[in-house]
Amino acid sequence: MPLSGDLLRLADAVLFPGFTGHTPPDWLRRRLGEGLAGVALFSRNIADPAQVARLTAALRAENPSVLVGIDEESGEVTRLEAATGSSRPGGYALGVVDDVALTEALARDLGGDLAAAGITLDFAPSADVNSNPDNPVIGLRAFGADPALVSRHTRAFVRGLQSAGVAACAKHFPGHGDTSVDSHHGVPVVADDGIEAALLPFREAIKEGVKAVMTGHLLVPSYDAELPATLSPKVLTGLLREELGFEGMIITDGIEMAAVSGAYGIGGASARAIAAGADAICVGGERADEATAAGIRDAIATAVTQGLLPEERLADAARRVRELASWAASSGSQAPRDGSVGLAAARRAIRITRRSTAPVLPLASAATVVELAPEMNLAIDRNTPWGVGQPLARLLPGTAVTRLAVGDSTGPALERLLGEATGRPLVIVVRDVHRHAWQEQALRHLLSARPDAVVVEMGLPERSDLGAVHIATYGSARVCGQAAAEVLTGRV
Repeated sequence: MPLSGDLLRLADAVLFPGFTGHTPPDWLRRRLGEGLAGVALFSRNIADPAQVARLTAALRAENPSVLVGIDEESGEVTRLEAATGSSRPGGYALGVVDDVALTEALARDLGGDLAAAGITLDFAPSADVNSNPDNPVIGLRAFGADPALVSRHTRAFVRGLQSAGVAACAKHFPGHGDTSVDSHHGVPVVADDGIEAALLPFREAIKEGVKAVMTGHLLVPSYDAELPATLSPKVLTGLLREELGFEGMIITDGIEMAAVSGAYGIGGASARAIAAGADAICVGGERADEATAAGIRDAIATAVTQGLLPEERLADAARRVRELASWAASSGSQAPRDGSVGLAAARRAIRITRRSTAPVLPLASAATVVELAPEMNLAIDRNTPWGVGQPLARLLPGTAVTRLAVGDSTGPALERLLGEATGRPLVIVVRDVHRHAWQEQALRHLLSARPDAVVVEMGLPERSDLGAVHIATYGSARVCGQAAAEVLTGRV
């Protein structure tokens, strides 16, 4: 039986597809004109702020109430600044400083940039409690490992962002912090004894009036032993709606991720998510074509005709999306932007441990910098620049920078670098060294020959007793590298 036009339009009213290019493709313009709810922007859609403003204006020309969403957490997960690195540190650095006024100011500043570019929905903050230091996908994106700290900074971030007229979206419900599996690839399981702590920041975000919540593709056996949260009526309707009292828009994490699409396909997972209580489907991080977007729409409409998805539930989902769009349209704010708040936050997050009585810092001459670069998870754009070498070279001309990935840090390669560093200060930069055996081995090799070396950890510092001086930045954003370079050269 052919699907009715009204039903297809209703299905479109809950979709947030991605697309390729710096201008809207024809298929997206057409679908927006037919009532598509929104879009999700990625770094592939972004050249510079002026281009993004033109892009969002073109989207609104087709549908004035379109919601434009983006993953702009600040820190490692940035889309607007993927080409340069973020001008603001991420959540963990803010948690280390633990100044809620600073977090609110930074989020307001971020919201001002987003609003100026025509973006109305930010898939941030991460309200996850990173209680597992081996977590492969959250880590620095969280405000910390303490539920109370994460809660107060989640509230501050929501306040700041929404004061600029941009809807905040707390994620990844019901909490992705205490997991050791990346939901891009598999189904993480949340331990029953940790669920209450994981829920606390979401409870607080709801009290703060957060406009949206993003589901995590997580299995929570204490609520549902069979279905991941995104597909679970017990988690989305029973827990989030009824127990926690959330009335805003529930949007899925990328529905193409293997944790949910693996069993049902992208369309099947989308229909089941709406049936479970989600209001909007986010897709397009990896699947950003017309066929995918059309297939999801058709699968949702077909699920209604087959009785899998009640039409009333779909209509209720579309209503909640419209309500958020109405709020966004009436909440525009000319929040004053302060380009210095991000660097100030990064500077305040720096932690220095000195283990040598020798005057290692400030560096007195051009250095040799060795950056050990691990493979990053899919939430982080792999082309986003990071490191200490470039900002240090600007402050100390003649500084030499070498970056090594897994497989590059062989014994001969390290010995060659040590030879080149003879008579020069040596700075070793790592990211989450405790999670990567090859980084630990390379670091041990270098420090055995150069115990006077400075170690800069740009991930989570499980140890601070490495190197003559250990500098923890709690982030690898551009401003974190700059703040570390200032410490190395004594410019603070």
